[in-house]
Amino acid sequence: MLTLEQYAHIDDPNERRRLALAEIDKAPFGWYHVRAVVVAGIGFFTDAYDIFAINLVTSMLGVVFWQTAKSKPGTIPTNSDTAIKVATSGGTVLGQVGFGILADIVGRKRMYGLELILIIFATLAQSLSSASPGISVVGLIIFWRVLMGVGIGGDYPLSSIITSEFATTKWRGAMMGAVFAMQGIGQLAAALIALIVTTGFKESLLTAKNAAACDGVCQLAVDKMWRVIIGFGAVPGCIALYYRLTIPETPRYTFDVARDVEKAGEDTKAYIQGKAEGRPDEVRRATIIADSEGRLETPKASWGDFVSHYRQWKFGKVLLGTAGSWFFLDVAFYGLGLNNSIILGAIGYSKGANMYEVFRRNAIGNLILVCAGAIPGYWVTVFTVDTLGRKPIQFMGFTMLTILFVIIGFAYDKLLKHNGALLALYVLAQFFFNFGPNATTFIVPGECFPTRYRSTSHGLSAASGKIGAIIAQVVFGPLRQRGAPPGSTESPWLNHVMEIFALFMLCGLFTTFLIPETKRKTLEELAGEVPGTANYDPGSRSAAYKTGSQQDSGSGEKVV
Repeated sequence: MLTLEQYAHIDDPNERRRLALAEIDKAPFGWYHVRAVVVAGIGFFTDAYDIFAINLVTSMLGVVFWQTAKSKPGTIPTNSDTAIKVATSGGTVLGQVGFGILADIVGRKRMYGLELILIIFATLAQSLSSASPGISVVGLIIFWRVLMGVGIGGDYPLSSIITSEFATTKWRGAMMGAVFAMQGIGQLAAALIALIVTTGFKESLLTAKNAAACDGVCQLAVDKMWRVIIGFGAVPGCIALYYRLTIPETPRYTFDVARDVEKAGEDTKAYIQGKAEGRPDEVRRATIIADSEGRLETPKASWGDFVSHYRQWKFGKVLLGTAGSWFFLDVAFYGLGLNNSIILGAIGYSKGANMYEVFRRNAIGNLILVCAGAIPGYWVTVFTVDTLGRKPIQFMGFTMLTILFVIIGFAYDKLLKHNGALLALYVLAQFFFNFGPNATTFIVPGECFPTRYRSTSHGLSAASGKIGAIIAQVVFGPLRQRGAPPGSTESPWLNHVMEIFALFMLCGLFTTFLIPETKRKTLEELAGEVPGTANYDPGSRSAAYKTGSQQDSGSGEKVV
């Protein structure tokens, strides 16, 4: 096998591309892989913290801003609660599509870090928001959470494809899974910070027996608590920002979209050596760009090429499968994940003799749910996704979730009499979300599309999921309270909502048939550039893959 230095003289740009990408695909796992995972993972930690912290904060907002409400004083109205939670998902849809397209047009490196700056700025602004005579606090928080959502949305396609395009084929699934697993750590951190600030303001919280009585020092304490919880979400983002802004461009983008063979080859060498980026000779680089412009056989990205590519069923069905699976998953995943406190309330865990006990039990309850179900699920996926495969894990996850939601929905009244049973089933659901479709719907779209449309396609798939999350909040949030007395926080229709979630999980089973198994396959093979594979597309082949062995144009020796 030729080394990076040995193929620098090869004249054929397609052959140089094949050899350089083979170096990345076959490289032994090293610190440069760990660095890529950590840089991307800290962003996902921040994303998850910011998304799920609101689940713990909305009850605090009720105490601070609705203390004088005529109906249920100290409790945030359902409409306001829903609007605040939906705002992030709405912004995320815009970010996933917008940043996804831009990353394919101007490059991954130029976009990576900009979305994190937006998250940091919007998070800090959120934590400083307050009501005024001219605007309500709900309007301000919604505004900043939409902007924050745009940044979070951009992180989905960028973190996924940057990790996949730098990863070795053997451990690509584990690397992408480890990035996504930081979502669980972010959820854990949100609950942990909530527990810490609750403990810190214990004496003030003990002065009120319930939300309606929480005024004076108690209300002041709660106002400080929610701002600290939200504001802390900017800290990990600030730590990761420098590394985001200095990460090199992926060689696959430089080869296939920028069509700069010399720079891509040098970037490949620099990446493997742990350097920021390659430094090619600029004269030689300009000469090679001009010479290879008409010789590179990977198609140029264009609207016409995009339509032509996805009009073929063998490629269009993959986009339909990734988008459909993510949509059906997120209806249930966010329908539950953003309402953990409701589940804890249904089993009586979030009740307490005073406000300290209420907030403390809510934080501990979320810690239990995350540690018992979500985090183990994420990491079991990391350790098994490259051996079991993506598709079997997704099938298994959707199947188990269908069964669990059927049991919870149809036996809900009986389960309420045995709180431990309901909690156990809910924890199992969290486990199979993450050792199942929640992880695989993130991994597969980062692998199975061609480089020129990989970010756009991942963004469209992820946006489909967030549309499902919006539906879960807007439709199923109020639906769970159908039949409840006005102003009540009860959820008499929660069992029927669970039954509907079971149907969505069943639909996810069928869309899973449309996605390919991506385990241990190169990104070029999955993109249809390798002859002899099921999805081979002669229109987008690379000359490097026309034969099993190529003649080195400079030495006459076979390149293996």
